[in-house]
Amino acid sequence: MVLVYTESEGGKFKKIAHEAVSYAKGVADMLGTGVTAVSINATDASELGTFGASKVLNLENDTLNNFNAEAYAGIVSEAAKAEGAQVVILTSSANSKFIAPLVAVNLNAGYVANVTELPGSASPFTVKHSVFTNKAFANTEINTDVKVIGLAKNTYGVNENPTTTEVSSFSAEISMGGNELVSVDKASDKVTIADAEIVVSAGRGMKGPENWGLIEELAETLGAATACSKPVSDMGWRPHSEHVGQTGKPVASNLYIAIGISGAIQHLAGINASKVKVVINNDPEAPFFKAADYGIVGDAFEVVPQLTEKLKAFKAQNA
Repeated sequence: MVLVYTESEGGKFKKIAHEAVSYAKGVADMLGTGVTAVSINATDASELGTFGASKVLNLENDTLNNFNAEAYAGIVSEAAKAEGAQVVILTSSANSKFIAPLVAVNLNAGYVANVTELPGSASPFTVKHSVFTNKAFANTEINTDVKVIGLAKNTYGVNENPTTTEVSSFSAEISMGGNELVSVDKASDKVTIADAEIVVSAGRGMKGPENWGLIEELAETLGAATACSKPVSDMGWRPHSEHVGQTGKPVASNLYIAIGISGAIQHLAGINASKVKVVINNDPEAPFFKAADYGIVGDAFEVVPQLTEKLKAFKAQNA
């Protein structure tokens, strides 16, 4: 049996949950077995059947509405033991990277993060994963009885594979650990960095928080999330939740647009998994241009408004 943990927020599954189930179905087909998904406080757990889950264990508990790594790891571990899972699949999101090592310890399992495709071999069980901040790939054998895999975002894709699904209530012993959650502030009516296909990010080149309207307008036009470099969040121009990079949130979007960001090593390491990178900067020697797929040398205050208007016109013509 292949068990997959499916992330949700406010009762709704995230896109990465659909991708994880799609991947789990691919692994299960290789092994000649089925897919069981475990979810927490999901409103409609049956939707996971669209992507190949034949069984869903849905745990409902109001104390788990906010993420707690130890509690969530305990639930996934108990579900894996109850189902006799051979493979446990999580994503490589920030939350799942907290959970996965704990699950691996609980199950005495080998764990490989940032896996990019289906196993190359079932025996020995071999997976390909990105290493060195996405600069290279490695093929690693997992020799333990239970294997834990962290799927890299936007690598496998979301594949519909409609399956008759049995949804069951699930109970587990919940340990909240020694952490106390004081408060949670969430942005509303915005695309989150974790779920975004497109991210529009900006740095000190924007000269101040009062100019961020240009970035937000471009992001809204593209249906993108907004992000920023570390100095910007450190100065309080933007919230720390928007800080992307090696010391912030990792980004693996299909399109990453960097505006007024020079391209420090730590920033590049955090966004290197993005498929297409576009840079707008008035300094032709900015390091970011060496990592970019496309670059525009120019003043952001001139380029960005023109780009936004062209995109709006294009959308209007194709509406």
